[in-house]
Amino acid sequence: MNVTPKVSFQTLKRTKLVDDVVTQLQNTITSGGLKHGDRIPTEPELMSQFGVGRSTIREAVRVLVHAGLLEKKQGFGTFLSAASVMQEPLAHRLRRAEIMEVYEVRKMLELEISRLAAERRDEQDLEAMRRHLDSRQAALDKGDTSAYLNADVEFHNAVAVASKNNVAIDLYRTFSSVLRETLSNLAKDDEVHDPHVLFHEKLYEAIKEKDVAEAELWTKRNLDGTVEQLKIKLD
Repeated sequence: MNVTPKVSFQTLKRTKLVDDVVTQLQNTITSGGLKHGDRIPTEPELMSQFGVGRSTIREAVRVLVHAGLLEKKQGFGTFLSAASVMQEPLAHRLRRAEIMEVYEVRKMLELEISRLAAERRDEQDLEAMRRHLDSRQAALDKGDTSAYLNADVEFHNAVAVASKNNVAIDLYRTFSSVLRETLSNLAKDDEVHDPHVLFHEKLYEAIKEKDVAEAELWTKRNLDGTVEQLKIKLD
């Protein structure tokens, strides 16, 4: 007989209730609070612990069933899937993640991408990077935040393309769709946001000169700078 493990969750106060329920359930699964084959608490128990309605709980469970983490057994309840392999689209998962987690992974990805770009870039890659950097600067000069952010994202996508690794390119494009939203919010605060023009120019020059160490250095400095901005904004 399956016994439901004793787990607890925090009552929710924010507006994105379904996402919050999904995130807490997923964090409990990730931390080992629920193990393969365990039955999750019943709907009434979850409603009580989260402080939300039945429809919110059902939608959150549906998301995790669709993602492959949970499975429903008619007449028995909902259980942690034995396979528990996430099938949720990466873009959806990124939107539910804590922003600092996203930036930690972005740093891992961009450091390797910049290294490969410095080794493998061709003239067409350099032309694309230069074009987007110039558009970025022109937009900054005009005070056009939307155009600046678009050019910034396209510059980093061009660096990814220069890596000549198709998986890295696809991963970065998925990341960039979420990062665009984050950067948009960050750029609204003129006192906090720094476009790091020098860092981007130095990164371009390092890739142009095929200097791997410098490409990694300026990628790290750029991302570390953005993380510091985020810390200020989130505090």
